[in-house]
Amino acid sequence: MQKPSHSRVWADDVTYLLKSELDGNKVKLMNVRNFEWRSETDYTPRWETRDYDLSLLQSADLVLSYWMGPHIAHTLVSFGFSDGRQLVFSLEIRKQRGEAFSAIAGFFRQYETIIVAADEKDILRVRSNVRDEDVYLYRMDIAPEQLHTLFLGYLNRAASLEKGPSFYNTLTSNCTTVVYQLAKLVVPGLPLDYRLLASGHFAEYVHEQGGLIKNVPFETLRRLGRITDRAKATGINEDYSKAIRMGVPGVVEQESD
Repeated sequence: MQKPSHSRVWADDVTYLLKSELDGNKVKLMNVRNFEWRSETDYTPRWETRDYDLSLLQSADLVLSYWMGPHIAHTLVSFGFSDGRQLVFSLEIRKQRGEAFSAIAGFFRQYETIIVAADEKDILRVRSNVRDEDVYLYRMDIAPEQLHTLFLGYLNRAASLEKGPSFYNTLTSNCTTVVYQLAKLVVPGLPLDYRLLASGHFAEYVHEQGGLIKNVPFETLRRLGRITDRAKATGINEDYSKAIRMGVPGVVEQESD
């Protein structure tokens, strides 16, 4: 039987595993990705060590990036800090060099799993501006202590993968199910739902469970949360994170507190 491994010739964007050191509210992250993408094959790789203060955590945004029709999306979570920085976590396949993703192959122990921590101008911009995916961003309704739990959940998942590699599974271990599993640390008893598989509809599920900005209809959140056009209109030297959030419900209210 094939076994997962850390020892393969990895694609450049998944070369290094995320590592972390925690000291109270201070966390040091090693191998944060901050590539500059000009095209899928033309990019400047950068892997950085960054320090964060978890006492400055103030927001989390659910991001869905549609790459294969309306029913399938890649799911990411971007954490915001009161000093203006954003950090995105994403569970992804750890591709070998020259390898392409197949959802069918993902059922059959074909790919290892990796937790990527990255700058928004890397991991969101490559999807909106380079891969021409359609990207939506939703402000989540999460209390400060829940933000800590969710953030640390990603670090614990990354630490577990560092200790022992694991296979990606299209059905049971993918970019959406990891968000669901970590969310259950915050809200125990979250129900299973078909939208964990039809990930393009996952934001609607989160809204029904009270996880997005309340008292705003989902269709309004979706319409105002579509960042694709704003992302494409943002220059490389402009404030990408600020530009893509213009008009997103909940953002102005929270960040002006």
